[in-house]
Amino acid sequence: MVRAGVTLERLTRAGAELADEVGFDQVTVSALARQFDVKVASLYSHLKNSQELKTRITLFALEELADRVAAALAGRAGKDALAAFADAYRGYAAEHPGRYAAARLRLDPETAAASAGVRHAQMTRAILRGYDLAEEDETHAVRMLGSVFHGYISLEASGGFSHTAVDPQQSWTWIVDSLDTLLRGRAAC
Repeated sequence: MVRAGVTLERLTRAGAELADEVGFDQVTVSALARQFDVKVASLYSHLKNSQELKTRITLFALEELADRVAAALAGRAGKDALAAFADAYRGYAAEHPGRYAAARLRLDPETAAASAGVRHAQMTRAILRGYDLAEEDETHAVRMLGSVFHGYISLEASGGFSHTAVDPQQSWTWIVDSLDTLLRGRAAC
């Protein structure tokens, strides 16, 4: 019998919190069972396996991050929108490292198409419309922004910038400013 109060939603949220504490790769049904003080078998009435748990955490993180980015973008355009977008991702990654890692999990095409990942792509393209890029350049720009932001966030999280006296925030601002300049320079004629 499943302990009262254990729901799929509570398991997903607890899994997301656990990911932030111990790392997304360490989240398992067994670890979650220990948190709820139940037997692993009792959680299988809610979850098929650890992969389903990880997928649910990923979907939760994508939704949560999309909501945060949408709120940051409200009423902004151009460079202000680009900076708000970048800062929202960086802030989320710092605040929720396990959830941020979960948001990078590769989903099957059907699950991905129904996820908030679609909203992320739409928001990125909405920002890029303000730069008047040629349609064929938008995909390149989406990939560039994702690569630069994720790369910086990953290096910062692993301590990659702790070896110099230059404040990582100064570099972040410089990068966002440079991306803005680059995107404005690529505007369609």
